Amino acid sequence: MEYIKEYRKFVNSYYFNEAIRITIGVTFPAIIFSYFGKLETGLILSIGAMAVSASDIPGPIHQRRNGMLATAGLIFIVSVVTGFINHHPLLLGCGIAFFCFALSFIGAYGARVNSIGFAGMLIMILTLDMRDEGIDVLVHGVYLLAGGLWYMMLSLALFGVRPYKIIQQALGDSIISIADYFGTRALFYEKGADYDKIFKMLMEQQQQIQDKQTLLREMLFKSRNIVKESTVTGRTLLIIFVESIDLFEKSSATFYNYDSMHKRFDESGILKSFQRMIYVIVDELHQIGLAVQSGRPPRASRKLNNELKILQTQYEDFVKKYRTPETFDALANMRKLMQSVEEITLRIYTLHHYSRYDRKKVKAYKLSGNYEHFVTKTDLDIEILKENFSLKSNSFRHALRVTLACVLGFIVAHLLQLQFSYWVLLTIIVILKPTYSVSRQRNYHRLIGTFVGALGGLGLLFLLPTQNGKFIAMIILMIITYSFMRTKYLVSVIFMTAFIMIFFYLLNSHTFYEIFKSRLIDTSVGSIIAFIAAYILVPSWEKTQINTYITNALKASKHYFNTVATTFATGELSDLDYKLSRKEAFIEQANLSGGFTRMMNEPKNKQGDIKKIHQMVVLIYTLNSHIVSLAGFSRNFSNKYGAEDFHAIREDIAEEMEEALLLLAHRDVPETIHHAPSELKEELDELVSKRRRELQQGLVDTETRSVLVEFKPVVDQFLFISRIAGDIKRLAKDF
Repeated sequence: MEYIKEYRKFVNSYYFNEAIRITIGVTFPAIIFSYFGKLETGLILSIGAMAVSASDIPGPIHQRRNGMLATAGLIFIVSVVTGFINHHPLLLGCGIAFFCFALSFIGAYGARVNSIGFAGMLIMILTLDMRDEGIDVLVHGVYLLAGGLWYMMLSLALFGVRPYKIIQQALGDSIISIADYFGTRALFYEKGADYDKIFKMLMEQQQQIQDKQTLLREMLFKSRNIVKESTVTGRTLLIIFVESIDLFEKSSATFYNYDSMHKRFDESGILKSFQRMIYVIVDELHQIGLAVQSGRPPRASRKLNNELKILQTQYEDFVKKYRTPETFDALANMRKLMQSVEEITLRIYTLHHYSRYDRKKVKAYKLSGNYEHFVTKTDLDIEILKENFSLKSNSFRHALRVTLACVLGFIVAHLLQLQFSYWVLLTIIVILKPTYSVSRQRNYHRLIGTFVGALGGLGLLFLLPTQNGKFIAMIILMIITYSFMRTKYLVSVIFMTAFIMIFFYLLNSHTFYEIFKSRLIDTSVGSIIAFIAAYILVPSWEKTQINTYITNALKASKHYFNTVATTFATGELSDLDYKLSRKEAFIEQANLSGGFTRMMNEPKNKQGDIKKIHQMVVLIYTLNSHIVSLAGFSRNFSNKYGAEDFHAIREDIAEEMEEALLLLAHRDVPETIHHAPSELKEELDELVSKRRRELQQGLVDTETRSVLVEFKPVVDQFLFISRIAGDIKRLAKDF
């Protein structure tokens, strides 16, 4: 059954559909022109289509269209300029330096512009093998332009036929990722759980989810026909996205100390029951995600409701057995855990309902109209490039690194008289990324993938005797290559190398083995140069940025806390302010997690104090989890206890966070003692003691119990957050 689920996830994913689109777009011109005896012309058009496909990344359709149009124009200009200077080594070297720097540096504008720049460099490098002169250079450029425009029209036409498909695929993928996040959190309920390992997994998954949600915000909130709610499908997708964000927030909540929970209740079996219920939730979310991806309603299932009833019965028996004056506070937290599971189950049923695209339910849902606040406006201001034109900028460093590496690769290929020298430069631009850790991983995957793929390609050539069989294998390999290009680079390189081997064999079987040997040599040379460049040429180590990541994350968490905590002091909550502060806190936390993960993959002597940084990352993650939990109480909190109960502790916590920020900025902070947490705890302890006396007297339902059910969980979260803020402040002194 798991294999079937994985298969459905794969064939309904954006990546598989993208792979089919690119394969058709790239191969069609070559096939058609080959039929008319013009294979060489068809191949040039196919290269133009391949270059434009590199810039066709997910996003609002107008941005995709503009990006592909800009790429088509760019590849024409780059190919013509490169073609005219191709026979003059000195001019060509200068041209390579100029294009590599300029087309890498524009990556400062973001991922889409970066992909346009990459397409330009790709065409520049592939044009190095061109031997045309005069008017033929222009003709070559026109063919590339035509190939690029063909792919753009194909992509836009497919969007016109299925305008919501890409959003459905991305949204379903996001829901599946949230399900996997739930599954990882279920590991906390294992006896002897490795908390550090689980936290690391959660932080990596959260970064992936945040990236997917950011992309979805761009696609949904910048699409006019969706935000104007003009169609049931568009409105439904918007509702599902909003609900999935709230669901992810619930999955991040922390109500209890897991270690303490295991010590108290491991023998009861209740933790295993909670874990089993979470895995049922994971399975239901997978089903919803797959349904959203495919555009079909999810199948009805009673398993979730049945499992919830079983858990509720087990929980009631557990409470009756373990209810004593000594375990009252622990059971109060377990009650909130049970309520959280019930609320999550209700939200999953809500997702089930809306993923059926029911017109009446969709029309009745009240949506906010403040979408513009949740997306970043596309800004191509020249001032951005001016601000980044410095060695302090990672974009500038990356552009300089790519330029120096490519010039070095060009010189080495010329000195060694490599037959296919452009492969050296191609390897360099594919491997080199702005961060060392990604470049190192790509380098390793490129080398291993090339050699394994080459052997696989040779094997297929031997096993497939007919030309048609080889051609069909090449098409299948292309689809697999592009399916994994953005997710599993090693797999992509293996299949890409295999299909390139078959491609060259079909072009000219007599020179195939010479090409095969040259590809291995040139790839190895390019990998060596890329490795040296990543380590030596103006490297950008994460330890120089990690303090900034921590500061930004803590600032966002402080703002998130203030937004939530103010509710308990004033009784008012702005939904827009809350959601914006939540978004920023989660994004900055994901940025911090990503920076820490990359630093872990850098050389030991280039890393900072891993232990302390890891502690800080976990503390900020835990801080946000408790703020999420606190926010869960804010909407139903009656505010009958008065502002004075929470105003002082809110100010104390905010002050401690501010002091931590000052310490991170290496400013002197006077020692201060905060009394609000202890005062609030004393107030709570009095209520708990009173309740224990009532239980000893056999009094079950009392006014004290009613107060504690609402008051205690809120106070507990404030106290948790206060302790974490204090720990962050103490740790900040060492940064």
